[in-house]
Amino acid sequence: MTLPPQDLPPGQALLATPLGTANAPQAARVHTYPLRFTGQASEYFRVWIVNLALTVITLGLYTPWARIRTRQYLYGHTWLDDQNFEYTASPFALLRGYLIVVAFFGLYTAAQQLQFTGWEWVTGALGLLFAVAYPWLVRQSMRFQARSTVHRGLRFRFTGSLGDAYVSYGVANIAAVFSGSLALPWAWFMQRRYQADGLAYGTARGHFRGSLGPFYLIGLAGAGLTVLGIGLLAGLAIGAATIAGVLGDLNLEQLDTDLLTSAVVVAFVLGYLALAVLYGIAWQYVRAATMHYVLNNFELGGVVRTQATFSPWRLVWINLANTLARIFSLGLLTPWTVIRTNRYLLGHVQVRAIVSLDDFSAAQTEDESAVGEAATELLDINIGF
Repeated sequence: MTLPPQDLPPGQALLATPLGTANAPQAARVHTYPLRFTGQASEYFRVWIVNLALTVITLGLYTPWARIRTRQYLYGHTWLDDQNFEYTASPFALLRGYLIVVAFFGLYTAAQQLQFTGWEWVTGALGLLFAVAYPWLVRQSMRFQARSTVHRGLRFRFTGSLGDAYVSYGVANIAAVFSGSLALPWAWFMQRRYQADGLAYGTARGHFRGSLGPFYLIGLAGAGLTVLGIGLLAGLAIGAATIAGVLGDLNLEQLDTDLLTSAVVVAFVLGYLALAVLYGIAWQYVRAATMHYVLNNFELGGVVRTQATFSPWRLVWINLANTLARIFSLGLLTPWTVIRTNRYLLGHVQVRAIVSLDDFSAAQTEDESAVGEAATELLDINIGF
């Protein structure tokens, strides 16, 4: 027999009745906790410039400490229910992971450069090893990142299985490549579901309530922008060729050949720039819209849901303006762009719960290897955690 929502335990009642509806049981009164970000560009600049200087002086060996100091600042200035987050990773653990990953890719690069006897077999074997290990590395990164994140004295955990990692980051990626990107939205869906379902806070497990369809809509929007860029490039190319042909047929003696060549080159350069900008905007939109959708369909323990109110297009504009600011300031405005993005993004995310956030109980966590975290940092793997 199926019980009505009022007879269910609070967590199951939340699943049976949408948050905030008139039929919700009194025991399931919704508490809204907005996220706050209190970081300041001037403060973060001091952290950033010291990290940069020490990383250069130590020839990169300070990188783990720089990563951790950065996250400790950003996490420490992110507040939920008057409690800030903490980042507790060990720099020595991360350094060991960095050294292993750097040694691996150093060997791969050396084999390519030296081209000793049998170097093709060495590079091929190393490339295959990385491809096979990629889902494991991503899973290790998520486990390391989750365990290093603390709120209210309670650690997050990541419980996704290795088998599901190979389906989400192995099979799904292969399908996306061999389908000509037609299966790419499915890969996004599988990966985000794996990330959300594997997340745990104390004994509460995460759950992704989303479906596949919106990922294809997001992908179509991104593809449309890319096609628009290709169309602009093709239009400029055809226009430049047509003008050159017309002027060539006129056979004007006063025609400056160098000027015509320069005009054609400029047209192609402008076309490629337009394509690159629109392609970048497309991927920024895909990332922002995916984040927005996932946050609005994430649930924790049946009693907590997240809600995002930011505009994906507004976030795209902020990222584009930030990129231009970093370029024209030669990187000196990087701290300002980081603070600006976090302030907008976190200022438009909130947590809705039918229990107090103090009611979560701790679960045992195990130490995790930092090899996966180092690989995702060095290779800029976007796990979207």
